[in-house]
Amino acid sequence: MAIFINKETRIIVQGFTGKIGSFHAQDMIKYGSNVVGGITPGKGGQKHLDRSVFNTVKEAVEKVGAEASIIFVPPAFAADSIMEAAEAGIKYCVAITDGIPTQDMMAVKNYLRRFPKENRMVLTGPNCAGTISPGKSMLGIMPGHIYIPGNVGIVGRSGTLGYEAADQMKNLGIGVSTSVGIGGDPINGSSHRDIMEEFEKDDETKVVLMIGEIGGPQEVEAGHFAKEHMSKPVVAYIAGLTAPKGRRMGHAGAIISSSGESAAEKVAMLKELGVTIAPTPSAMGETVASVLAKL
Repeated sequence: MAIFINKETRIIVQGFTGKIGSFHAQDMIKYGSNVVGGITPGKGGQKHLDRSVFNTVKEAVEKVGAEASIIFVPPAFAADSIMEAAEAGIKYCVAITDGIPTQDMMAVKNYLRRFPKENRMVLTGPNCAGTISPGKSMLGIMPGHIYIPGNVGIVGRSGTLGYEAADQMKNLGIGVSTSVGIGGDPINGSSHRDIMEEFEKDDETKVVLMIGEIGGPQEVEAGHFAKEHMSKPVVAYIAGLTAPKGRRMGHAGAIISSSGESAAEKVAMLKELGVTIAPTPSAMGETVASVLAKL
């Protein structure tokens, strides 16, 4: 099962022939992802990495049946690329690009809302590591070898903490159904809650690990959703226990601006909602293991 991507998912790379797009496209192909082509305006009709290059996403959807896309487009043009993918009928899009202006992302969010929910493209990112369903498909920039197939879903704002969690679990013999990076920007395509809803519907996923951080209400909103709508246990780690108020810490979205946005406050709220808390980043794997042992 897994969510969003599997072995058959037909993937295109936007920004295909650029240095970064080429590097990561090669990695995804080597992993076994079904990369069927890519987009570089003006280079349509050429071949790159033994795949077809198209001028537009619409052309890729029509000619090779593209279903999912990954964005390696410079920040100034990335929002247009995301909206182009949505307009062309792409079902799932990962925006890797960091530094997309907040105003551009507001325009993207408003644009996506024009589509009926059943036809609306799912967007994760920007400023994320992507999505991987181990042993099936990788749509991102993560080190694929640290993920083994299993029944734990991971959703996180931090890519590196997601890698750390997967590696800890691998060392304990625990695998991952799908790991989804939602990105660390203030405005992102999908929230923790959105991804939790998908994991709840996935038969393969038995436990969900949510990796959060200071800033914004997303983690607590996901905790409320889990308490009211999820049958699967949720484990959470919230980064930033020592972060001072009013100072940005790493991600653009990681800034405490109001009550309830510090790590300590989020941890307290999540505990009240029945979420199991990993006290330190080094305890994520063992905390997941203890929850799995009770199932």
